Amino acid sequence: MQYEVTATRRRPRTFDELYGQEFVVATLKNSLERKQIAHAYLFSGPRGVGKTSAARILAQALNCPSGPTAEPCNDYPGSDEIARGESMDVIEIDGASNTSVNDVREIKEEVLFPPSNARYKIYIIDEVHMLSNSAFNALLKTIEEPPPYIVFIFATTEVHKVPATIRSRCQQFNFRLIPIEVVKERLTDAAAEAGVAAEDDALFWIAKEATGSLRDAYTLFDQVVSFSDGSITLENIRDKLGLMGLDRVNQLAEACVAADGAAALAVADESLSRGIAVDQMVIELCEYFRNLLFIQHGVFKEAILGYPPERFSETVRGALTQTQLEFAIGLLLGLYRDLRYSLNPRWELELALSRLAALGEYISPREMRKEIEAIRAGLKAEAPAADTAAASAPAGSVSRPAGGQAGAGLQEHENTEAAGSAAAAPPRGAHPQSAPSESTPPAAGKDNGAAMVLASEQVEQIIAAVKKHKLTLASLLEKVVRWQLADDTLELVFDTQYPAQTVKNEIAVVREAVQGVLDEPLQTAVRVVKLDEDEEQHQTDQRVEIVKKVFRGEIIGG
Repeated sequence: MQYEVTATRRRPRTFDELYGQEFVVATLKNSLERKQIAHAYLFSGPRGVGKTSAARILAQALNCPSGPTAEPCNDYPGSDEIARGESMDVIEIDGASNTSVNDVREIKEEVLFPPSNARYKIYIIDEVHMLSNSAFNALLKTIEEPPPYIVFIFATTEVHKVPATIRSRCQQFNFRLIPIEVVKERLTDAAAEAGVAAEDDALFWIAKEATGSLRDAYTLFDQVVSFSDGSITLENIRDKLGLMGLDRVNQLAEACVAADGAAALAVADESLSRGIAVDQMVIELCEYFRNLLFIQHGVFKEAILGYPPERFSETVRGALTQTQLEFAIGLLLGLYRDLRYSLNPRWELELALSRLAALGEYISPREMRKEIEAIRAGLKAEAPAADTAAASAPAGSVSRPAGGQAGAGLQEHENTEAAGSAAAAPPRGAHPQSAPSESTPPAAGKDNGAAMVLASEQVEQIIAAVKKHKLTLASLLEKVVRWQLADDTLELVFDTQYPAQTVKNEIAVVREAVQGVLDEPLQTAVRVVKLDEDEEQHQTDQRVEIVKKVFRGEIIGG
């Protein structure tokens, strides 16, 4: 007996064998039982889900001697010819090779002649979207008002390319992808029919690779059977088709989360030396991290993951955050797109694995911003404690401003009386009532022209007022090391030139905010001073600590 491929041998012959298309089957059956036959049908959907088979079964149901009927008999004369696409009255046309208006003109001439042996003359046009616009226009009148014995059945995988004028004249049926469980059941039946022993995991892998197409599943099944010697196993499939397999991908991912780049590259080298293609390795890695992302979101359905959840490494599942998984998937998707134009695909893969080896340290810009805001909040919370310590310092010392910014080390060229007055002023952030009467903040009065330091509450109010209009300017004002009031002039003291110059250019905005908070007309000036060596080193150390906190790093070199 001549060999016949599984997809042809197991092609559906009845409506009940159209697996996974329950809606289409129920609608067609109802219309046949009620004898409500349309003159044109449009079947659309992915490849290999039963569109052409449904068209042939519908043709058999229409021409059945006891029909039209929802349960056609398959033994009447001409039934086998319809099933094979060889009937004189059921004409199958390939739309991809008959695209011109001349081909359609032949159809228009043929429809004038009734069927020779059957009840209906049926035209099945596959891949109808390939017809030219002229051909579609030539069909319009024919499919709208054909002779009563003519039925058109169109099939297409790209329904959006079919003109709306054609779609509006047809009954449309959308075929869906077939669920993995249904495909696996059909493969199990096919294996039993062929006398082949098959592991459930192997059949499940074939069903998953078919991506909802039963014809693709049968085609891949035939290929696997040809090299399996009567026994289909997942291990055999992996070796013969050049796949990594979940165990090896787990090993590679564990090396990445352990930040062991050498081990990850060694696993990749071993896999490539076994004949696994670079793009196949990228696909399996990407699918692996995608499955981990689903698991982290609480999705454990085996049909989605392709494996039971417990098959994925617990070490990897517990080590990576959602952000890190999303970054890994994005990196691998970008790598797959770039492989086509790469100088050397293997180098691209090795570079990606080296980056994945640092995956555990990756933080997103959003997380970084939260870290920075938390550090700022912590520094502000520490400021009152520093100000309280400065308030209890001996007379003659200079107070340290909020945020840990130095004031004691400023080398200012002032006279002794001014320095003494400034030292007696309350520290930044001190409450006016807790300070001596001669140190009352400027809102309560000035001390005979002596220099004073603004309270932290007033400084924060000024910065908040500026922030409403100038966000960048407000951030620069946070770098002021001392807000000092002498007579009717408020001096903003900086320790570096850049923020001082920028604030100086926007001094009118600052002056307006100061007047709104202090309720007094004041002059505003900007001054730059130099820190002594000890205080400069102190501020440098503070900045280094902030950077270490934000980036979660350590200093590895001087």
